[in-house]
Amino acid sequence: MQAQLAPSSSTNAWNPHARTQLRVALVAALTALLVLASLALPSGAHAYPPDMPSKSQAQSELNAITVRAEGPRTGYSRSLFPHWSNQGNNCNTREAVLKRDGSNVVVGADCYPDSGSWYSQFDGQTRTVPSQISIDHVVALAEAWDSGASSWTTSRRQAFANDLDGPQLIAVTTEVNSSKSDKDIAEWVPPLSSKRCAFAKMVIHTKYRWGLSMDPAEKSAAQTYLNYCSY
Repeated sequence: MQAQLAPSSSTNAWNPHARTQLRVALVAALTALLVLASLALPSGAHAYPPDMPSKSQAQSELNAITVRAEGPRTGYSRSLFPHWSNQGNNCNTREAVLKRDGSNVVVGADCYPDSGSWYSQFDGQTRTVPSQISIDHVVALAEAWDSGASSWTTSRRQAFANDLDGPQLIAVTTEVNSSKSDKDIAEWVPPLSSKRCAFAKMVIHTKYRWGLSMDPAEKSAAQTYLNYCSY
C-alpha cells in the first residue's frame, strides 16, 4: 500500500501567504480592467456641468438666498447679456460647451463640431447633429434680470451669460430648451424626474454664486426638488 504524502505548506491552497498573494493579483487585475474600461468610455458621456454641489452644500446655499418678489421685466433685452464670447482657440462659449458635454466630439479649425454625440440630461435624448443641440442657461437670462441682474453692469451680465465655471450652461436638445424658455424652477423642471434633483442643485448653486434672489414659489420648488436628492 502506497503512503499518501501530505501537501507541503508551499502548495497548500489554504496557506495564508498564498491566499494573500492571490488576493493581491486579483485586485491588480481588476484595477487594470477598470482603467481600460474608463479609457474606452467617451469623456463627456452623461456628464453634468462643473462645480455641482452636494445636497448639503446646496441646502446651505438655498437657505442663504434672498427671497423676494421678482422685479418687473421692464427694459429687458437678451442683447444686454452678451453671450457666446470668444474662449480662445477659435472657440466661442457655445462651442466650448458642445466639446465639453459631447462624446467623441471632433471639431474643425473653426472649433465647430464635425461629428460627435450629445446626451441631453433634461429629456434623455441623444443627438448627433450639433444644430439640434442648444446650450441652456439653467437660470434663464430673463429670469436673472428679474432676480437682480437688471442692476448689473453689462460686463457682469456677459460673465454670467458665458459662465463655464459653474453649472449654469448645459447642452440639451433644442426641443427641451424651447419648452423651458425663460421659466424658473417653480414653472419648469426636466421631463426626466430622475434629473430634477441635479437641476435643483444647478439652479440653487447658480443663483447663490451670482447673488440672485428667488421669489417664494421658486424657493419652495427648489426645496421640494432638492429633497429628491440622496447626496
